[in-house]
Amino acid sequence: MRKIFSFTIIACLVAMTIGCARDKKPDEYKGSVLEDLPFVYKMTVQQGNIITEEMVDSLELGMTKRQVEFVLGTPLLTDFFHRNRWDYVYTIRRGHQKMEQRDLTLHFQDEALARIVGDIRPDANRAAGREEKEILVTVPDYEHREGVVSKGLKAVGLEPKE
Repeated sequence: MRKIFSFTIIACLVAMTIGCARDKKPDEYKGSVLEDLPFVYKMTVQQGNIITEEMVDSLELGMTKRQVEFVLGTPLLTDFFHRNRWDYVYTIRRGHQKMEQRDLTLHFQDEALARIVGDIRPDANRAAGREEKEILVTVPDYEHREGVVSKGLKAVGLEPKE
């Protein structure tokens, strides 16, 4: 009986040791088997601030934080310990393609833009070569339309005052 009890204790200790030593997290996320098939639709996922070449070309050293925020929008990351550093990150994954990422880091000194680091940098030649687009917006004339209540009052014989 003592041998069986000792053997059971040893077997339990070995099982617990093996169970604790096993890595429970897989190396890479493995979803459904059907996920990699070409006919399965995968939605485009876009996150962060959209950063275009036109926006970056309009940045100039010496701009204030408000001017930069007007051009690029609110930064995605602002470090609590480094208030003079703004990070703009943009990622997009289109369907089954690899994820694209754009990073832009702006450093300020005395509330003015001092340095620009990132995937896209301002280029004066690229900005000068770009044609200015004229934006023309046409607004239709106001057209008065009667509501349901006005039409109902007219049908009854009570005309509303305008």
